[in-house]
Amino acid sequence: MNKEEQVIMGFRDLYNKIVWLNKDKMEESLKGFKSSEVHCIEYIEKNVDSNVTKLAEYFYMTRGAISKLTKKLIKKGLIESYQKSDNKKEIYFRLTEQGKVIYKIHEDLHKEFQERDKAVFDKITEEQFDSMLSFVEKYSKHLDQEIKKMDIDNKSE
Repeated sequence: MNKEEQVIMGFRDLYNKIVWLNKDKMEESLKGFKSSEVHCIEYIEKNVDSNVTKLAEYFYMTRGAISKLTKKLIKKGLIESYQKSDNKKEIYFRLTEQGKVIYKIHEDLHKEFQERDKAVFDKITEEQFDSMLSFVEKYSKHLDQEIKKMDIDNKSE
């Protein structure tokens, strides 16, 4: 296995371990909520004027799938829609009080997991962080370009 394959396998292995370690506590604390619902709530809380288009782009989902998801969250009383007085066409989302409770539980769990893993991150130098962040950014930009190519190819078919 070459170094490129080792890096990709390493990322995949790390991700799978994190998911496995966090799964039981997440499911127990957020019973009755799917991961996609919780992450949609998180995005809406952290991003002002979230709408179907922004959510679809962020989650790499279709607008139809996001519409379904947001309707479910509205029905559960976790988010509400609103419009701006200067733009009656666009519909935006914000959390309800109940949605903010779910957001807080999720954030607290992430802080707990971050604390658990602190021992590793405390030993990493600024240069190592910068190097890793640089790699992640370059790889992410490359993948963005590949996604754009796919969109162009799909639209031309």
